Amino acid sequence: MITAIVHIKADVHRLAEVAQTIAELDGVSEVYSITGDYDLLAMVRVTAYDQIAEVIPGRINKVPGVLATETHLAFRTYSKHDLEAAFSIGFTEAD
Repeated sequence: MITAIVHIKADVHRLAEVAQTIAELDGVSEVYSITGDYDLLAMVRVTAYDQIAEVIPGRINKVPGVLATETHLAFRTYSKHDLEAAFSIGFTEAD
């Protein structure tokens, strides 16, 4: 699974509409409203790198009200469970 984190600048007058439209796109698993330089964050999850081009410039960037995007690709996923297991290796609690 390939995960891309997409920061999105959107027309503030259409923010909810833009977010909902992006959330309904194939390949988009979640959309969050965020603080900072960008308005929205979309999590894109696909099975092949070619699909990133289909989803982000091919669909997200074409949503009316999207002004700009910045994309980051994830190398590895760490869940809370994975981190707890990594930090507990060789660790025994004192009684």
